[in-house]
Amino acid sequence: MLRWLEKKSEIARVITLVIAIFIFYMSSRTFEGGGGKGVLSYVYHFTIFFILAFFLLIALIKGKLRKEIFFIGIIIAILYGISDEIHQYFVPGRYMDVKDILMNSIGIMFAGILYSLLLFRRNNNEFIL
Repeated sequence: MLRWLEKKSEIARVITLVIAIFIFYMSSRTFEGGGGKGVLSYVYHFTIFFILAFFLLIALIKGKLRKEIFFIGIIIAILYGISDEIHQYFVPGRYMDVKDILMNSIGIMFAGILYSLLLFRRNNNEFIL
């Protein structure tokens, strides 16, 4: 499945765009109490930005690990996470939270690590975990 997405990178780009739109939509919604804090909020931030970064990296790298493209993808995802929190600052009933930026970034980094390990494993034909 991963190789197929890498070959059909336009599909990975569409999935990335859909996830980014979903994140923007969710950030635009007003929740009572500011959207809630706690474990579920952190799980959401980690998971959604993990998925965003994973598909973004697939769309950019296309199965050939190039360090400069990899880091550009990570930076784009982190900047989107920061802009998401800035966006929430302007939504009534929501607020910007540095802990959310941290969870976004951790999810992004985990996606980068996982994808690079998968590529390394496939390209060297050995199990490395």
